Amino acid sequence: MRDSYLENKHHILQSGRRLIAQKGFTGLGLSEILSAADVPKGSFYHYFDSKEDYGRELIEYYVADYLATLDKLLLQERHGSSARQRLLNYWGHWLETQCCEMAEHKCLVVKLSAEVADLSEPMRLALHAGTQAFIARIAALISTGIDEASLHTVLDPCRTAEMLYQLWLGASLLSKLGRDRQALEGAMEVTRRVLVAP
Repeated sequence: MRDSYLENKHHILQSGRRLIAQKGFTGLGLSEILSAADVPKGSFYHYFDSKEDYGRELIEYYVADYLATLDKLLLQERHGSSARQRLLNYWGHWLETQCCEMAEHKCLVVKLSAEVADLSEPMRLALHAGTQAFIARIAALISTGIDEASLHTVLDPCRTAEMLYQLWLGASLLSKLGRDRQALEGAMEVTRRVLVAP
């Protein structure tokens, strides 16, 4: 029963994630989530207290999934690649996934931050906790790069990670507005200059 409960909850979250990536949170009706997940309204409330509770859990689910991706891209050494190279690979991955047409690959932090930050305190806090965790992973790898001498010692890991994450969030928003790669390619150029080798 426990496995079935978790599998069903995961299915409802995954079904809504695709829709929210396309329409946003406030523009999406509960009936659309129910239809996409093929569950009755009563079943939805078995798993979630409200649409807002669903939104918070969806963000937490997304953050956990994204942290696992970050760990694969950033923290696992691959074929002797330096920390600097793994960071550049991560930002290259961001550039490619945020420029694609498939909405389900788009960053939910970019999609939801401005939309829900003033509407839902639980969702805002979940987004904030998620971004802080992302920044901490990036800062840890910058520290590794300094220690292994693939990055210059002038870099402050926490401030650099925060600045780069802010740069890429802003570039992702501008990319959505311009419907092109220009802002993200500019962010990549700045990132290469910031992540300077010794």
